Amino acid sequence: MKKHFLFVLALCICSNILFAQDDATSKIRKEGLSNSKVMDIAFHLTDISGPRLTNSPGFFRAASWAKDELTKMGLVNVKIEPWGDFGTGWEQTRCYVAMTAPYYAPMIAIPRAWTGSTPGNGIISRSVILIKAKDSAQLYQDYAGKLNGQVVMFYTNDTLHPSFTADGNRYTDEELDKMANAKKDTTRRQRRNFSPEQLAAMQQQRALARQMNAFYNKEKPALVLSMNGRGNDGTLFVQNGGSNTKGAQNNYAWVMLSSDDFLRVQRLVEAGIKVQMETDVKTKFYDKDIKGYNVVAEIPGTDPILKDELVMLGGHLDSWQGATGATDNAAGSAVMMEAVRILKATGLQPKRTIRIALWSGEEQGLFGSRNYVKNHFADPVDMVLKPAHKMVSAYYNLDNGTGKIRGIYLQGNDAAGPIFEKWLEPFHDLAAKTVTINNTGGTDHLSFDAVGIPGFQFIQDEIEYNTRTHHTNMDTYDHLVPDDLKQAATIIASFVYNTSQLDEKIPRKELPKARGTGGRNF
Repeated sequence: MKKHFLFVLALCICSNILFAQDDATSKIRKEGLSNSKVMDIAFHLTDISGPRLTNSPGFFRAASWAKDELTKMGLVNVKIEPWGDFGTGWEQTRCYVAMTAPYYAPMIAIPRAWTGSTPGNGIISRSVILIKAKDSAQLYQDYAGKLNGQVVMFYTNDTLHPSFTADGNRYTDEELDKMANAKKDTTRRQRRNFSPEQLAAMQQQRALARQMNAFYNKEKPALVLSMNGRGNDGTLFVQNGGSNTKGAQNNYAWVMLSSDDFLRVQRLVEAGIKVQMETDVKTKFYDKDIKGYNVVAEIPGTDPILKDELVMLGGHLDSWQGATGATDNAAGSAVMMEAVRILKATGLQPKRTIRIALWSGEEQGLFGSRNYVKNHFADPVDMVLKPAHKMVSAYYNLDNGTGKIRGIYLQGNDAAGPIFEKWLEPFHDLAAKTVTINNTGGTDHLSFDAVGIPGFQFIQDEIEYNTRTHHTNMDTYDHLVPDDLKQAATIIASFVYNTSQLDEKIPRKELPKARGTGGRNF
């Protein structure tokens, strides 16, 4: 009789737990899918804030707004927290580039980050000089003393090729099945092997690029034109061209032209036709405060025993300067802010504390998250663990564009697989089913994984990420997919809440060994 009573009691307890989970999921789904604010958040981070290069005015506009908005949502301990030295901020304040002879044509152009301005206070007009040099010896022999105050471009053999595939795509069932069936990779990753000829060519190219930069800084051209090597159809992939180190030489203006514009100008000059260019490029550096900052906020835990433990979620707030960084990564930041808004709006009471972090400096090397982890949890160089290291259950990241969540990368943490498979079941109808043992790289979950804290990135449909929006002038609000972002925020809110309610923390992999000062960066 006693055994029967205990069995029935256990069933009741399990049923109550499952019912509580189902009830929480139902509340999260209703709030996330029917009352979403994710696009309004994205609007403020993109159209209103503008480009968010780390330490630029646009970044601080977005960070200040996010801090105020998280406070309005009811989160606590909301702050813009310094993580260490980053360097100077920078922004473009004017960019006008047009060909005026042999006829007038406006150019699609964007200044490369941390580069200078054209001389004077207004438009200058110059003939274009085409540099054709195979090495530094020819460069100095043929062009030294001839470039000061001029508009210059370096010859390229690149040509444009038509695209016969769609810009946007979603994962197929076959691709997701392959990811789900992947085996754990226990081998040490090998560097890609290049032939001696390939290595020599790459080394020569890098050396020439360094020499060109030194040459330009010495010669002080008015403007350097460079070709957008990856995109066409008016899409510019544009990042940095100078240094964010305080006091670094950034003496000349340097813009990225669309491939179509650059190649047209090059053909004209090479044919001996005089090309006249009007330019007015102005940029501004900010070096009064060189520290980098993250936005951090919390939903306090309610369990007397577990409230000091953490569940973290985040994405990087910074972007490049070519557009407003919508898919990279206002989308991820907006989704994470929406996820904590959902949890507050539903009235759910997490047992563990939930902490959201919006990172800076991701685009320059995961600086915001790496230094946050170093300051709070551990440094992968020596792996001396701080007390808070053991208190983190998991970190969840979103940074692969606007696409809906299709599942999650385990980052080699196979013990977490069955847990996540169960948590995805209520979202199979939203096309989120796949759990893969695979690793994925390139963003802030790696900072946590590097010190043995479970860090996860979600699988997302690519949409136009690598073809059209990633680090380009097309990365704008209009390239966001609202229903995909609603779905993502809903699923992440559920994952974060479920993690907060577990009796135990998410299983951990074996603690990584110290990398030492010569260790390879992640």
